[in-house]
Amino acid sequence: MSEQKDSAPASATPVPFKYSTRVVLKTILESGDTLGFVGQRVVVGGWVKSSKEVRKEPSPAADQPPAATVDQYVGANPGRSPSGDVSCSEILQSRIPFIRSILKMLGGGGNYSVRDKLEVSSAPRPPPPSISFLQINDGSCVSTLLVVVDSSIASPCQILHTGTCIVAEGEIKRCSTEGKHVIELKVERILHIGRVEYDKYPLSKKQLPLNQLRECPHFRPRTTTVATVMRIRSALSFAAHTFNQNNGFLCVQVPIITITDSEGFSEKFQITNGVFEKLIMSKKDEPKMIDDTENVSLDVIKAVVKEKSKIVEELKRTDSNREALIAATKDLQKTSELAAQLEAKEKSKSKSFSKAADHNHHTTTTASDNFFSAQTHLTVSGRLHLESYASSLGNVYAFGPRFRAIKTESPKQVAEMWTVEMEMAFSQLEDAMNCAEDFFKFLCKWLLEKCSEDMKFVLKRMDKNCIERLHLVILNSALRISYTEALEAMKKHSADKKMEKKLEWGAALTTEHLSYLVDEMYKRPVIIYNYPKQVKPFYVRQNDDGRTVAAFDLVVPKVGVLVSGSQNEERFNVLSTRIKELGLGAEQYEWYLDLRRHGTVKHAGFSFGFDLMVLFATGLADARDVIPFPRSYGKISN
Repeated sequence: MSEQKDSAPASATPVPFKYSTRVVLKTILESGDTLGFVGQRVVVGGWVKSSKEVRKEPSPAADQPPAATVDQYVGANPGRSPSGDVSCSEILQSRIPFIRSILKMLGGGGNYSVRDKLEVSSAPRPPPPSISFLQINDGSCVSTLLVVVDSSIASPCQILHTGTCIVAEGEIKRCSTEGKHVIELKVERILHIGRVEYDKYPLSKKQLPLNQLRECPHFRPRTTTVATVMRIRSALSFAAHTFNQNNGFLCVQVPIITITDSEGFSEKFQITNGVFEKLIMSKKDEPKMIDDTENVSLDVIKAVVKEKSKIVEELKRTDSNREALIAATKDLQKTSELAAQLEAKEKSKSKSFSKAADHNHHTTTTASDNFFSAQTHLTVSGRLHLESYASSLGNVYAFGPRFRAIKTESPKQVAEMWTVEMEMAFSQLEDAMNCAEDFFKFLCKWLLEKCSEDMKFVLKRMDKNCIERLHLVILNSALRISYTEALEAMKKHSADKKMEKKLEWGAALTTEHLSYLVDEMYKRPVIIYNYPKQVKPFYVRQNDDGRTVAAFDLVVPKVGVLVSGSQNEERFNVLSTRIKELGLGAEQYEWYLDLRRHGTVKHAGFSFGFDLMVLFATGLADARDVIPFPRSYGKISN
């Protein structure tokens, strides 16, 4: 009956990938009518996830001649075969060579020398026939395809190892064994085998933990967990563009290299033509400075020292952010040391400086030796640049990497993280909050509708609450409370709970505070708005009370701050005064102030942590496990 079903016309025809001859496994395994492909011939490719070899049961015909039973030799009439055509003597005569060989091996006759015995025993025996059952996956879906390969087509030793890549052609049949697979591919021809060095292949060991997989980021997408996360990440990326395009936002590519510090005193990666500042770690993990500053201008460094001194003084006066003050003080100290080093070099004009200049084919060192005319760094945020296009095009968005030179270990923050940034002209704070929440809900709904199989895997293997969490976001609105209200609520509910940092008005809310707010108090997303001005960037619009600014954060369970947004200051005088108050270098913001001088408009927007959204969807705890090639302090492999 099964053979008849296999040969029946298939109701579905597999379509090869447009740019190769193979059929993508997802088109078969997640088609909704897998059995409809039975009887179809296809070419598939993938990597072996697991395998086993089954020896074929030997058949009597394969082990001895056809005359293998007594009845074939002894009939009712002695001396005649059962067929009546061949006599017993004839049969025995035909078996004499076989009998002679047996007698020789038993030592019963003939000149059977030692050499003959060695030749018989050392003759290579062909491996017994077997069938290889391979579960292969091509990365397009969670499911695997069972591939059946006879040993006459490919040697098992070539195809059984985990990680082996094969391309095979054959016919889809109903699965011949009981198990999770409904269909299998009966292979007729192997087109490609990409073997592995099994003892060196890092995924040869099964069930490696995520922290060990980070050591081989180029192989880890071959694991089911990481592959699933990457497909979810891809779907979220597509959804982000879809939302913006559907709602009339234009995509703008903002620069990665910039002279503008988007937040005033953030931790930046500085860029120079040569080596600006190198740090190596000693055995005690103490930083040591390497003297390699021939391409740095002393005047530029002195200006930087002056600017950073103002920042430190301002932070001392506000006394609101101790962590920022400590970081700024250390930064100022290092820059001052560098300035002193450069000044000493210019005075001494040592021979070592001359040799270094000759080596680099330079005879003098000036600011013009640098590639750019001003000090540059990798961008922390693209919102300021987006503003200029929002002031011309209306509604714009950007999607790309943002960089922070943070040396502290944090599971939610690495050096390079991807961000979706949106900016809207003629909009205010409430408009930005509405847009951010709609965007968040759209992404959650997209995952449930477009990534059902991947989310089922996440539910089963990674986070049993993931789908429920997405549904709660879609069906409910985020709670909206002001910073002051959030502070009072936490003080009331956490009277018996000891926190590392005391809750005081004007202080930045820590990760501990935010986690308590959304994970324990409200158990749902919360939008906190109207923050004290000292804890938000200089460009955020000041409220009428003079103490708070029109900024907001969307805080979600398991992640913390997912979105940071604001209505930005459109008033020239207020913005200019704020820049001076903080002691920021006015020159780098002249272009930004121009937007207020000429045709200013109210506008608002936000930055959406894309990598954090992947964490929220999958339930994973570390951003390094959802970023294809994570970069964090002291750790980079390729």
